[in-house]
Amino acid sequence: MIKGITWIRPVPSPADFDQLVSFFSALGFQPGRNWDQPAERPGAASRGRPFLAPIGNLELIDGEPPTLQTQLLVETTELDAVHQVAAQWLAQHSAEKRIGSIEDTHWKSRLFTVEPAPGFVVAFWEWSDPLRGKPIALEGDLSADRMRFAIVVSRWNAVITDRLLQGALDALLRSGARRDDLRVIRVPGSWEIPAAARQSAETGAFDAVITLGCLLRGETAHYEAIYNEVARGIGQSQQETGVPHSFGVLTCDTLEQALDRAGLKSGNKGFEAAAAAIEMASLRRRIREKSQAAPAAAAAVHADPAGQRR
Repeated sequence: MIKGITWIRPVPSPADFDQLVSFFSALGFQPGRNWDQPAERPGAASRGRPFLAPIGNLELIDGEPPTLQTQLLVETTELDAVHQVAAQWLAQHSAEKRIGSIEDTHWKSRLFTVEPAPGFVVAFWEWSDPLRGKPIALEGDLSADRMRFAIVVSRWNAVITDRLLQGALDALLRSGARRDDLRVIRVPGSWEIPAAARQSAETGAFDAVITLGCLLRGETAHYEAIYNEVARGIGQSQQETGVPHSFGVLTCDTLEQALDRAGLKSGNKGFEAAAAAIEMASLRRRIREKSQAAPAAAAAVHADPAGQRR
């Protein structure tokens, strides 16, 4: 069975070899398994530096082929960024500018060619339609404009949870939320978070609920019992109310680990929980809009069957 396809291109000199290895490495190609063949006779030594790609194609053409200077074509998803990296690499490693501008082709794509070493030409290209052959995905964004959020935060281990709360507020305000649309709800400890989160979600007044707490492992099984119930309660509240809940309850062995996750070394998990809540609230809105638009579109087509052909 066919496993893969490899395109082999000898280079004229060791200097060109090193130049090309540097070029493809700079563009982020995944390196393969290198090989070095010692000389069994004078001048017989060789070496190889493979570069891997997710998909390989062997394309046969009957008719007029594309007008290109090379048979090596590399498909990309961000052609402008690739062009910028290639131009920067040439500016640092070559006195000559051997790179073309991005141009449209007659086969509905955009393309440019670059010559990182003399005589070695590579064409990079992408489809003009970025969604060609791909399903259209619904995604949320990070705009919190006109959204309301409930932030349920525990007072237990306040030295940690206050830092998480500040991180969450920072994320929300940076993303366009108004202070009047944020409701901070304090509870005694993490055990009480699910009940307050559920009550907040059931009001229908919030687009998402952010839960913040901190559990530190002790010498008994109390930690595991509390954590399991808190996680289960928050997840159940989200599933049964349909309102997104983000999970910002830290579960750490030591106070030092918790401090690291509350803004010292490992980012602020409160900030991350708020960002997740914003994205999920945005996605929820878009799913609703799509579901409401679909029946209307179907009704229009049913009323005017000719519309299917427009």
